[in-house]
Amino acid sequence: MSWLGWQGLRLAAVPSVRHTCRRSAFSIELSHRTLATSTPLAFARPSKSLFYPRWINPKNGPDGKPIVEEVEEESATLEEDKPSDATKPPSESSSDSQAPAAPPDSSDSSDAPPSPPSSSSGSKSTPAGSIAKQSVPEVYPQVLALPIARRPLFPGFYKAVVIRNPQVVAAIKDMMKRGQPYLGAFLLKDENTDSDVITDINSVHPVGVFAQITSVFTASSSGKDGEDKEDGLTAVLYPHRRIKITELIKAGGKAKVESNTEDDRQTVEPPAPQQAVEGPVQTAFLHSHDVSVVHVENLVTKPYNKDDQYIRAFMSEIVSVFKDIAQLNPLFRDQITNFSINQVASNVFDEPDKLADFAAAVSSGEVGELQDVLESLVVDDRLRKALLVLKKELINAQLQSKLSRDVDSKIAKRQREYYLMEQLKGIKKELGMESDGKDKLIEKFKERARELKMPEVVRKVFDEELNKLAGLEPAASEASVTRNYLEWITQIPWGTHTPENFSLPNAQRILDADHYGLTDIKSRILEFLAVGKLRGSVQGKIICLVGPPGVGKTSIGKSIAGALGRRFFRFSVGGLTDVAEIKGHRRTYVGALPGKIIQALKRVGTENPLVLIDEVDKIGRGINGDPASALLEMLDPEQNNSFLDHYMDLPVDLSRVLFVCTANNLDTIPAPLLDRMEVLEVSGYVSEEKAVIAERYLAPQAREASGLGSADVILEREAVDVLIKYYCRESGVRNLKKHIDKIYRKAALKVVQELGEETFPEPEVATAASTASQSTEAPTESTETSIPPSETSSPESVSNGESIPDLETSSETSESASPTPPTSPADTTPNPSEDNPKTVTTQQRKPLPIPDSVHVRITPETLKDYVGPPVYQKDRMYSVPPPPGVSTGLGYLGNGSGAVMPIEAMSMPGKGGLQLTGKLGEVIRESAQIGLSWVKSHAFELGITTSAGDQFLNERDVHVHMPEGSIGKEGPSAGTAILTAFVSLFTKTKINPDIAMTGEISLVGQVLPVGGLKEKILAAHRAGIKTIIAPAANRADIEENVPESVKTGIRFVYVETVREVLDEVFRGEPIMERWKDTLS
Repeated sequence: MSWLGWQGLRLAAVPSVRHTCRRSAFSIELSHRTLATSTPLAFARPSKSLFYPRWINPKNGPDGKPIVEEVEEESATLEEDKPSDATKPPSESSSDSQAPAAPPDSSDSSDAPPSPPSSSSGSKSTPAGSIAKQSVPEVYPQVLALPIARRPLFPGFYKAVVIRNPQVVAAIKDMMKRGQPYLGAFLLKDENTDSDVITDINSVHPVGVFAQITSVFTASSSGKDGEDKEDGLTAVLYPHRRIKITELIKAGGKAKVESNTEDDRQTVEPPAPQQAVEGPVQTAFLHSHDVSVVHVENLVTKPYNKDDQYIRAFMSEIVSVFKDIAQLNPLFRDQITNFSINQVASNVFDEPDKLADFAAAVSSGEVGELQDVLESLVVDDRLRKALLVLKKELINAQLQSKLSRDVDSKIAKRQREYYLMEQLKGIKKELGMESDGKDKLIEKFKERARELKMPEVVRKVFDEELNKLAGLEPAASEASVTRNYLEWITQIPWGTHTPENFSLPNAQRILDADHYGLTDIKSRILEFLAVGKLRGSVQGKIICLVGPPGVGKTSIGKSIAGALGRRFFRFSVGGLTDVAEIKGHRRTYVGALPGKIIQALKRVGTENPLVLIDEVDKIGRGINGDPASALLEMLDPEQNNSFLDHYMDLPVDLSRVLFVCTANNLDTIPAPLLDRMEVLEVSGYVSEEKAVIAERYLAPQAREASGLGSADVILEREAVDVLIKYYCRESGVRNLKKHIDKIYRKAALKVVQELGEETFPEPEVATAASTASQSTEAPTESTETSIPPSETSSPESVSNGESIPDLETSSETSESASPTPPTSPADTTPNPSEDNPKTVTTQQRKPLPIPDSVHVRITPETLKDYVGPPVYQKDRMYSVPPPPGVSTGLGYLGNGSGAVMPIEAMSMPGKGGLQLTGKLGEVIRESAQIGLSWVKSHAFELGITTSAGDQFLNERDVHVHMPEGSIGKEGPSAGTAILTAFVSLFTKTKINPDIAMTGEISLVGQVLPVGGLKEKILAAHRAGIKTIIAPAANRADIEENVPESVKTGIRFVYVETVREVLDEVFRGEPIMERWKDTLS
């Protein structure tokens, strides 16, 4: 249901003053076409008999004459004596001596709402539908109840409604004919329900208004035959006072009520109620219509002191908010002006109740909040609720203004830029200076080239390309290619380098600070720097760091760059299959770019950086060429002084670049590429080194990363040893770092869970608090006012010097007549999580301090709670002598760790075949074949057969298995262990489990050297092996590279032949007595 302003009504009643509609947006809702189909009903001037204490106008006066003649005569007299009455509200009485006194709030302003048109003095009959003008009764116990949708009415402010129910329309017309144009307007509780009658008293709010029907218009619509038919009634209501339903006397049927306008705001002309004439209630005629009739009682505002400081403070704040809204919304400015003009009181502070009603009437607030204002009978409570609604209006107006300003500024900025650019083009065209920026671009390239020491051949190409660009149109595709090419030429650091630092103490300090252990690697690096110090350059050296994952190969490259003072650049070639990534693309291709090394020079800005080529052993090969072959030119010291990139097509000197490559395995690196590199093997760390690294580097880093830097959280050394032994046996420390990080994260979780949110509270959202403070903060100073003071108003009406009380405190202490509790201003603050679910901020969270009472110790006993059960349950499968056919070998796993691997052999009836299981590789299978062949050929010497010519294993099969079948096993180092297992099986002799062996065997029984001894010996030390049989060729490697702490408690036996292996393994066994004679 919509609202009609009184300006719109004037447009219908007095067409000659249409220009006044511009002052109010409400008048727009009454379109010209709607008025053309409306038929205003004329109202006759009341006779003296109408002011008698009676409710139904008699057809004849007291003297028996028709009342219409008296009305016409009196109307003529009133028109002559009171010409200004036409501008007064329709409820005003004339200046006749028998009429009640004029209301105190009437106004002579031309902007006041017009009175209904009266009949002329010469007329002898009254038009149908007219009513006589009468005073407003103060006691009207029974009224027609009209439900109102969307928003309630407030005393003193007009509202127009469209009534569709024929019964209600007939009843209203009957009421107007009888001179009783009064009804009760009550707000529907359900906003989605429209009705003209009340069927249930609980469907409407009990508190409404007693309203007078000032004007009615018949709303028409075109029928099927083109004829106008009546489609309801538009009634303009003027509420006089608050009333409350006490009883639903008669319930009506159901019908539909439609709004007449889209805007629900009420107009602001507030005529005052007239003096009522007491008399009996006579509404029996309403029972003949199917309408709702209710019994009501008046609600009177409770007495108040207008000089109360809280009331005056609320009023000052409302006036101040009105000023702010008026500056943003012209519609409010008009409403406030009309209200100020029609105030008869000299000061707006004399009528706080009317000010509260006015604030609620012109605000587009929530229905429930407006109804709370209507139901409030305590003035300060009503003012508080009205201020709440008005504050919301101010927030909406500010937001609309901000959005409007933002859009206007963007549009204005674009228009200004376009206008200035067009002017600039015109000026340059007139002066002959028209340019598209190409001259500036060419000058930029020349400026860059002057700062570089380009070789002569490069300078020549640069000049040619620059001249080509000068002659090309900017829109040409060739111009874009040439410009990009010149960008790359001028960004390569020709002749620019960083000074190098070959100080050995500085390099030693940096290497020791970044890495623990790795003595051989550090020594090799220092040798490399010493040569560079003497020669003045380290050109011609390509270093390749080889080792298992996680041993620090990449970080060593960074340390070398730091020691030399060079800039560092890293790129990986793992899985690279395109030669263009190394050599670049041809310039003719769309999106062509130089290769990685040219991009590296551009990034670092010097021609002598340290370039780390990672994962060089995993480089691929595809249909686009062989990148490994492309690396040959880049890494060859004899060729890279004139490296030719496909994109640049210019010789680039890479001889001053120090290349460092990393790999896990040398076997997959092409031989020509490996030949150009100096290999430094990073074998890994032993347990003692890993423990020190964890204590010095990994644990402090993990503690800081977990937010426990200042807390007393300690990972004990014994727990680190258990972690290394049963969880992290790899040669590197990457997996150890993951487990330590997990331990400290788990510790942080336990600290937060145990102490709770009381110790570690979440910080409050600053944005929500600031928004709330801004929305509830009242302005205290203003230089402009949109409420012009009336002629009789005092300066206090626009004063802002009154103190403003705390609204929340006032709302708690005040009484409320409404069943709905008052809403605090904080409830009106927009919720950031609702308006913008993804709230963002630029503020960084600060770490929370941890109390000194927190003490956490991670011990070997509690380690399982942090990292779970051990990964490695035991190191040895056989702790007691195993059955014949089982030996112990030492292997090197792919993750860089060693392992103790038992080898089991078994014989069974068959056809002389050999079966191998345990996910064995091709090399191990060959070692097994060699071992079995050697045993067959020496079966008589070993005592397996009785004569040299006896057949052996023709009718028996041999099965060899290596446990942990899910782990792949490869390599030649299991030869001696497999052969020993065959001899043990066929001679039925047990092998001591404390003996482990490694070594490759040849077909004639020679023991050959193997690799990975450091890791293998570390695994044997962990498993408690007491004797290790190793090839004699590996003696120097074991004595030099294996730490003494690992070799402690282990006896090393170095052998050259298989016979020496058998002598050591079966020492003290009975079979050895025969071997003395047969095995020489």
